[in-house]
Amino acid sequence: MAADKPVRRVALLTAGGLAPCLSSAVGGLIQRYTEVAPDVEIIGYLNGYHGLLSGRYVDVTPEVRAKAGLLHQFGGSPIGNSRVKLTNTADLVKRGLIADGQNALQVAAERLVADGVDVLHTIGGDDTNTTAADLAAYLHEHDYELTVVGLPKTIDNDVIPIRQSLGAWTAAEQGALFARNVIAEHSSNPRMLVVHEVMGRNCGWLTAATALAYREWVKAQEWNPGIGLTSGGWDVHAVYVPEASIDLDAEAERLKAVMDENDCVNIFLSEGAGVPAIVAELEARGEEVGRDPFGHVKLDTINPGAWFAKQFAERIGAEKTMVQKSGYFSRSAAANDKDLALIKECTDYAVDAALRGESGVVGHDEERGDELRAIEFPRIAGGKEFDASVEWFTALKAEIGQP
Repeated sequence: MAADKPVRRVALLTAGGLAPCLSSAVGGLIQRYTEVAPDVEIIGYLNGYHGLLSGRYVDVTPEVRAKAGLLHQFGGSPIGNSRVKLTNTADLVKRGLIADGQNALQVAAERLVADGVDVLHTIGGDDTNTTAADLAAYLHEHDYELTVVGLPKTIDNDVIPIRQSLGAWTAAEQGALFARNVIAEHSSNPRMLVVHEVMGRNCGWLTAATALAYREWVKAQEWNPGIGLTSGGWDVHAVYVPEASIDLDAEAERLKAVMDENDCVNIFLSEGAGVPAIVAELEARGEEVGRDPFGHVKLDTINPGAWFAKQFAERIGAEKTMVQKSGYFSRSAAANDKDLALIKECTDYAVDAALRGESGVVGHDEERGDELRAIEFPRIAGGKEFDASVEWFTALKAEIGQP
């Protein structure tokens, strides 16, 4: 949209899985518009692209604006999410979101035109934001200029080239909080194996950051070993991420020694670790592996945590095994102070960019000196790998004796 074209109506849309930033980002955008452009109308499409296709939205009234600050205190998304891929026509027809023969991009674009939307703010991962860019390109080809300004939401922290995605810090903090109770289960049985499965399909950042946050808590505690309250029983004994290979035999030997010493083993596991091996094993047995509308393996159907627990249990002499997943607990939390500061920085910039007619995904651009800017859509991609060689992660592994 040309910078001299007035912005009259703005639409907000949250999509994909939850993250501890969605509610706050919605609140921050509303507050910034109210501060610098109070006459701009704001609507929120319900349940992401699901609502855009079906024409369901809510008006942001003066009463909503007055209490927008309350949204910073909550997790989830007040306007709802969904996993809808506009280029997966078969899935959209099956779900009744478009008719057979319709083009979803056309349906969505025509809805934006009909609703008089000048700016679309998308809060989501790479799929959410690049889909929005496709919508803007489609409308441009049909002489309707739409400014699209996205915000990067993913607890995996895996959006290229964005330094830090919104909500990831909180998710790590919450995963560490979850782990405090789960790892207390090491005392529920002799020779206990506890696997804490952390979200992260292709990127191990969240698992590593969660383990780091949890170990900082462990190191800050005072222990009473004479009665069995030992740091060894509560510690992390292994951290497995997709970016690092796992020698099951060598790790089993190492962890058996840990079990012998502490009467327990506590593993932090990224749900994406070892997935190719698991899928290959299942398909070799003739089992069908479920996939979502984006073609991703449905990780909850293959249970990586259970698979790893099975690989280790007998080899390390575990008498009992427990697998617990922190993903839904972590991703639905309200943003912490560190994320709130980042969210405000990004939402303020996003509104200012929108009023300038500048499209892109707002974040600190790692390829441009970490400058906060509206990053060009063609440069946005998912699947940024965690650098398992970073000093803080290698130091963590060294401290727990993991090669």
